[in-house]
Amino acid sequence: MKIKFIIAFVLIVSSLTVKAQLERSKQLFSAPNLKEAISTHKKVAILPLNVTIGYKRLPKGFDAEGNKLEEAKMGINMQQGMYTYLLRVSSDFTVSFQDVERTNALLKKAGVFDKMDEQLVDDLCKILEVDAVIKSSYAYEKTGSEAGAIAKALVLGYGGSTASGDLVLQIYDGKDGNLLWRFYKQMNEGSFQSGSELMVRMMKKVARNLPYSKE
Repeated sequence: MKIKFIIAFVLIVSSLTVKAQLERSKQLFSAPNLKEAISTHKKVAILPLNVTIGYKRLPKGFDAEGNKLEEAKMGINMQQGMYTYLLRVSSDFTVSFQDVERTNALLKKAGVFDKMDEQLVDDLCKILEVDAVIKSSYAYEKTGSEAGAIAKALVLGYGGSTASGDLVLQIYDGKDGNLLWRFYKQMNEGSFQSGSELMVRMMKKVARNLPYSKE
């Protein structure tokens, strides 16, 4: 009985410590003219995320080209996950979010889908016919094996973290391309998560910080 109590206590303390560390890892920036600028925004586009995947130890047979394809696919999945979540809680915001299928189609039609980093943000807003864009990045390093996380889940009931990453969300004004808002947070990725599922989990933590939230 005493051993069970000690284990429970350790788990609670560990959980609180992790939560505190995650809160400390959050950084927020708002431009001085943020409220004035977003008061004119009606429609916002979500760009595909710029995802970079690293490894604490490169896996055997590592394929650099395959890794790039995985990064691009995850960027699209996370974009869709963000849109899906924001769509579900759209009544909480003062703006509407452009369907990401339309966003990507317009970018491809303009020939800039694969070279968005070379484009001025205000030019992208003109192409997309929106008042602002959400430009995001997710850089993470895989720190544990998926197989190990699955085994841990079967034995202990939870899989733990298999990667840690840095999420950056930025809102740019469509009129002048200036940065209005920036949110940074360190995140942990568990097993059994797709890019879309991971973004939904992230957005639950991020959404309440978005400047478009109704007061």
